[in-house]
Amino acid sequence: MENELFNIKDKVVVITGGYGILGSSMSEYLAANGAKVAILGRSLEKGEALAREIREKGYNVTFFKSDVMDKASLECCREQIVKKYGKIDVLINAAGGNMPGAVIPPDKTIFDVDMNDFRKVIDLNLFGTVIPTLVFSQAMVKHRAGNIINIASMSSFRPLTRVMGYGVAKAAIANFTKYMAGELALKFGDKFRVNAIAPGFFITDQNRNLMLNTDGSYTDRAKSVVAHTPFKRFGEADELLGSVHYLVSNASTFVNGSILVVDGGFDSYSI
Repeated sequence: MENELFNIKDKVVVITGGYGILGSSMSEYLAANGAKVAILGRSLEKGEALAREIREKGYNVTFFKSDVMDKASLECCREQIVKKYGKIDVLINAAGGNMPGAVIPPDKTIFDVDMNDFRKVIDLNLFGTVIPTLVFSQAMVKHRAGNIINIASMSSFRPLTRVMGYGVAKAAIANFTKYMAGELALKFGDKFRVNAIAPGFFITDQNRNLMLNTDGSYTDRAKSVVAHTPFKRFGEADELLGSVHYLVSNASTFVNGSILVVDGGFDSYSI
């Protein structure tokens, strides 16, 4: 008898920020394993290009242009996705990012923070998770089952130097994840679960300038990260995929309010 525990065939998965470095890897992987994937993002060009590339491999993927800060656009996407696929099983909140003004470089202090950039980073990372969660969980409630996966961070657990705005937002994501885990299950039943993945350090578009010099060599910050990671390296995008698969699948039906750390040992290591 075939083991169905990790079978994700025909699960309808919505991924915000689905064409980013980590999001695109998730989108292709889940589609390749039989999921029906709806990629959401602001760039029609990037989203359609990724969806077309994945479809050419024979997988079921559709791009929907939207903005995680625009409730109306998300509601429109929700209706289109439900009309196309009949339901929404999983939401992965992968949209996020940082801005230079919300970063405190070594030659500046907290008093130099750009409050406009700080607000934008909080809005994108926190409200850009809260709003899609509220919009798409409504469809899940109608279907009487739902699975939400947020993206936390090492800065969800302890402050990291420089990335002030991003760290504050990701700490809030950890709290929101645990809050929603209780809220949905208590109000709507045990077919609802909300968890998060906390990636360690991966080279992405949002941290590339912090981690790499123009010649591709490591910055001092990158060297410090690697020195504090027992694996002595950065993560690769595909090293998140097993954890994503686990949380998407029925193997994790009793996992609720958890933050799954994927960091090569960074959070466990002190000296």
